[in-house]
Amino acid sequence: MMLVSLTNISDWLAGTELSQAIASRNWTVPTLQSIHILSIGVVMASVAVLDLRLAGFLAREQSMRDYNLRFYPWIWGALCVLLGTGTLQIMAEPARELLNWIFLTKMGLLVAAVIFTASVRGLLEDRRFRDMPLGRRTVIRTCALVSLGLWVAIVVCGRWIAYAGGQV
Repeated sequence: MMLVSLTNISDWLAGTELSQAIASRNWTVPTLQSIHILSIGVVMASVAVLDLRLAGFLAREQSMRDYNLRFYPWIWGALCVLLGTGTLQIMAEPARELLNWIFLTKMGLLVAAVIFTASVRGLLEDRRFRDMPLGRRTVIRTCALVSLGLWVAIVVCGRWIAYAGGQV
């Protein structure tokens, strides 16, 4: 049932003027991919700094609140750019993306990572890592490493789409 729906959506998208316009110009897809990759770099760098700080491996004496104020806008801004460029890349090659189980896995991981990243803010306290109780530090460190792992898995899946997966 889902396969038929995704196939129908893919076929419909491939027939739209926007899809054909994107796919027919030699410069469009590489430009979209370049912007997408640069935005991935912004997200990954920001998430890595926040998660490493959250885990207590980096800048333990600095305020987590200041880190959040500095890096969260970059994460959410870059995610908006990723949404736009990703949508246009899907339009360029709908079957390659929508019918690929790796792409669907990447999207599931992305939803999980965004929800996790947004909800982990509730764990953050504006005090030094070493001043937190050991149990709290363990929970926060675990959450930070899970977050980092989710984002790395998304990048791996994104690269893997081009080389494997096939249709669902």
